[in-house]
Amino acid sequence: MKQRIALLGSTGSIGVQTLDVVRGNPELFEITTLTAHRNWELLARQAAEFLPDSVVIADESLRDPLVRVLSDKPIKVYAGAEAIRQIVTAATVDVVVNALVGYAGLLPTVAAIEAGKKIALANKETLVVGGDYVMRLAAEHHAPIVPIDSEHSAIFQCLVGETAPIRRLIITCSGGALRDVPREALDTVTVEQALQHPQWHMGAKITIDSATLVNKGFEVIEAHWLFGVPVERISVLLHPQSVVHSMVEFEDGAIKAQLGTPDMHLPISYALLFPQRARHAHERFSFAEHPTLTFAEVDRLKYPALDMAYDTLRRGGTASCTMNGANEVAVAAFLARKCRYPDIVGAIAHALEHAAFEARPTLDDYAAADAEARRLALEYLNI
Repeated sequence: MKQRIALLGSTGSIGVQTLDVVRGNPELFEITTLTAHRNWELLARQAAEFLPDSVVIADESLRDPLVRVLSDKPIKVYAGAEAIRQIVTAATVDVVVNALVGYAGLLPTVAAIEAGKKIALANKETLVVGGDYVMRLAAEHHAPIVPIDSEHSAIFQCLVGETAPIRRLIITCSGGALRDVPREALDTVTVEQALQHPQWHMGAKITIDSATLVNKGFEVIEAHWLFGVPVERISVLLHPQSVVHSMVEFEDGAIKAQLGTPDMHLPISYALLFPQRARHAHERFSFAEHPTLTFAEVDRLKYPALDMAYDTLRRGGTASCTMNGANEVAVAAFLARKCRYPDIVGAIAHALEHAAFEARPTLDDYAAADAEARRLALEYLNI
């Protein structure tokens, strides 16, 4: 029986690659829902190919052109964030692939959990913002969450079949587009420089997060909630080649690693097919072409956002939500050339210093913390 998939964020990098996996395994998967934020043209082309039951465009102003283009297809067209939240609960959905970007991914994940759906999670902000709430809810509703992030997929794969205690999670880090840029030169970094990731082809926002290492800090937070490992036993290691996607050290000193090309098709297919694997690799890895793998400690002065993320995880409550909200605003401002690259971390620090804190937040508290963080970031950036 085919798995019926609701794909949230189908026009982004993860969404497009998820459709590659579905296209290559038509006997295993069926797309029932596709959603996008604003890219209605690509959404329409995807819908014409996969013929889902429904599509949702988050920007309500773009519903009419989408309706016109799909008028000859038996596809329901909805619009707005609330429609995305509702669509994941449909009886025609078995698996929700959440590839949304940012805070917008939280409420659809919660709705999918409450409906008992399997969740293939690429939206790391779901757990960064509300990890405690989300994981407790998932346990209550017996809703499995399988990670798509390459690092968390690697850890997940290393843990399959293991019952021994975990000594340490080792999350690898490419260093991003600015890995070889000296710390003293960061003040003048351009948008174009920060978007030139040496290994991964990703969306603009996550590429900037990779440059600041905000993304890696968020992965530490996500790993804590996914695998129940205390913050002091999660480390980050610089690995420029991006071949070792992450590692797990066990109590006897053994370390397991998952290796492969920097290609998101593998973790996507693993999340969808677990406990099975895809029959054919999208790209075969050659050790002969990668004769040297190197590792180094992260320069914490060059990448202060990493320690900020660790600090918010230790504080708990709404602290990580505040960091995420401020970061989303600051990255958008940088991409729009309204602030300098160092102002991203500056805005985060300002928000964390001045925001209110709620130790045991509800969903409403997360929403309030997110809104306040965005206001404080805009205040710091003076825009």
